[in-house]
Amino acid sequence: MTIGQIKELLSADLLVGEEHINKVILSACGADLMSDVLAFAKEKGILLTGLINPQVVRTAEMMDLKAIVFVRGKSPTPEIIELAKENDMSVLTTGHPMFVACGLLYANGLIGGETV
Repeated sequence: MTIGQIKELLSADLLVGEEHINKVILSACGADLMSDVLAFAKEKGILLTGLINPQVVRTAEMMDLKAIVFVRGKSPTPEIIELAKENDMSVLTTGHPMFVACGLLYANGLIGGETV
């Protein structure tokens, strides 16, 4: 699934990373706890979160995630946007709650992280 397809499925706004619209995403991780992202995210995936702070981008970068989707209509700060640009990541925002956003992606073929 591409970032462009994710944008369409989630009725999301792409805030940064238009040049990556055709980048293929292989998995998704939905979490507000960055320790869960470190434990369960897969490389070259996408992070869905409602947490708005720079640590989200730093964690995504550590895990080699290619994009971040802020759920529940959350708007990242200019600092977060700039940090994402520096790390060559796409940033999207959607009005969907995390449960719905993850469900839409899963129903359309995107897999999740490791399960216990």
